[in-house]
This record gives sequence, C-alpha cells and structure tokens, in this order.
Amino acid sequence: MLPELPPPTLITSPAQLKLLVAHLEQAGRFALDTESNSMYAYHYQVCLIQISTDERDYIIDSLALRELGPLGELVRCEDIEVTMHAAENDVLLLHKDFGWTFGKMFDTLWGARILGWQRPGLASILSEHFGVTLDKKMQRTDWGKRPLTPRQLAYARFDTHYLLPLRDQIERELRAAGRWQEAQEVFDDMRKIRWREKEPPTFWRINGVRDLEPHQQAVLKALFEWREQRAGKRNLPPYRIMRNETLLELARRLPANENELMRVPGVPRRFPPHLARKLAALIRRAQKREAPAPPVRNHTGQRPDAKAMARYEALRQWRTGKAAARGVEPDVVMTNSTLMTIARANPGNRDELEALGILGPWRLNAYGEEILETMKTPP
Repeated sequence: MLPELPPPTLITSPAQLKLLVAHLEQAGRFALDTESNSMYAYHYQVCLIQISTDERDYIIDSLALRELGPLGELVRCEDIEVTMHAAENDVLLLHKDFGWTFGKMFDTLWGARILGWQRPGLASILSEHFGVTLDKKMQRTDWGKRPLTPRQLAYARFDTHYLLPLRDQIERELRAAGRWQEAQEVFDDMRKIRWREKEPPTFWRINGVRDLEPHQQAVLKALFEWREQRAGKRNLPPYRIMRNETLLELARRLPANENELMRVPGVPRRFPPHLARKLAALIRRAQKREAPAPPVRNHTGQRPDAKAMARYEALRQWRTGKAAARGVEPDVVMTNSTLMTIARANPGNRDELEALGILGPWRLNAYGEEILETMKTPP
C-alpha cells in the first residue's frame, strides 16, 4: 500500500520551473525519473519528469512545459548529483527530446546489481526496503493523456520519492564492500550515453520472414511499409495498427479480396472495409514486384575468426567464474560486447589493453592481468 503524503508539486509554467531550479541548486542533489508514451505513440516523447529532493516531490508536465533549458543546464553541473534508477533509457530520451547531458550521476539499479542484490528492480526494492507496494495497473498507463489524474500523479511520485535514501544506503554498502570505485566507473559510462538516430525499421526483423517464398516476402515488405506510414500519420505504435504476426499471416495466405482478408487470423473483426479492400489490392500488386534482397551484413557484423572466437569463449568462461564468486550477474563484471572487442583486438600487454579505451582504471587494475592471461591459453 502507499503511504499518505502531501501531494507532489506539479510544475507547468516557466515561473514554477525557475523556483524549482533554484531549490534544486540549493539542495545540491536530487532524484529524477521520466515517463514517456512509447507504448501509445509512434513519435513518442518524454511526458513527465519526476524530481525529488530530501524534502519534497515535484512532477514536471513536460508536455505543457517543453522549454526546460534551465533544468538542463543544472543537470550538466558536475557538482549537482542526479540519482536515477535504471538510468539508461531516461538519459537517452532526455538527450533525444531536450539535448540534456549529465555531469554527475548515481544509478541505484547498478549500485544494487554491483552489490549482488537478488531483486534490484525498483518495485521490489520499494516493497522490501520501504514497505511500499506500487499499483501495477499504472505501469501501462498512457502518460501522454491530459489531464493527469490524482492516481497517475500518486504513482509517478514514488518513482523518485525514496531514491535518495536508497542511494545513501547503497553508497554505504558499496564503500563497505570496496566497490565504490567500480560503481563510479559504471556511473561515468551512463553519463556518456547519447541518443543516436536508429536505422529505419525493416520487415527483415520479423520472425518467420526468411521462411517465406520470394513473392511472399515482397508482399510482407509492402504490408510493413503500409503499416509504418499509417502508424506515423496517426501517431500510434505500429502494433496498434497491425501486429507482426498478422502481417506475416497475410503474406503467407495472400488473400485475393476483402472477404478472404477478413478471414485471416489476427485481422480485427471491425477492420474498416475500405482498408480491407486497400490491403487486398496492395497484396495483389506486391506479388508482381521483384523479390526484395536480404540485407547485407556490414563489416562489424561479420563473425570473428576461429581464434578470436576461442579467445571470446575463454573470456566468457573466466567472467562466469568471476561473477559466480561475487554473486552477481555476468554483465556486472563485463558485457559480451566488451569481451568480444578484447577478443578481436587480442592485446598482448596491459598498455595495449588500456589503449582499447573500453576499460576504466578500476576494471583495468582488477581484471587486466587475468584477461591477458586467459587469452594466452584459450580452451
């Protein structure tokens, strides 16, 4: 259950934002989280920014107040620490929507994972450490709808309300365990995350596409492009237009007309007749098109040679043992991507390993010699 607290302060105007920034600057630290409408919009965006100090909770309506420059300047300060839980997605979206970068950060999820906490998700932590049970029904709420309800505001504020005391507890445990510098390296990596425009979505990523005949692949490509265009115009996530499984089934069955199309599993019963006719005509035309060529893998996607793979597998075995001894997940020790980069480069000494630029000082000192030795004698 949720404790009774004073309502959070809702920020919707530049004047309120100015006062908030002044308060945060004086506080010297604050917790932050975001909510987006990614499940409900094609052009999704940050809809709420939740902020908590040691004293108060705030919720910024970032749809009502899109000019957030003063707060963006504040989070860039290296003497103002921003605490988040599972910060990666928040950092990405805040950079995408507002160009924000962070000067000093603490991620309570990663701190908990480095300590080997078995249930590091925020809902589990709030339940186990603070006796707070979140409303699971609110996890799928549409944060892009206005007005915001009291229930939404009550739920959103608990994403940050307890983060600062949680952060302090985790810091004490990290220091006691000798893991503080390790955590700082992870937090520094989180600060470097930037939004990059992704490659346009492609039908080749749909499971089952390579089992289709060439003319069926041409149909799937046409259906996929139709769905993307319609989703963009209506600002809906593509699955809300038609699911991948339905597109694939249409490409398999190749309905010749509106009636046949409506009988394909997955097509909604209330699918508009004019769209059914349009899709049936599109399917007929697409069958006559040239078969689409499979994507060509670029160099970075090429499989490494046998020796590099042997080094990679040896490093994975080493990492598994290290993680088991510490009682943490393997990626806390090192990610697969980092291991593969090392295996491909095959550094022969510490200087060459350091020159790769993928290990910070703590990991280099803690694991460098073991990594080099492991690669000398792969299985």
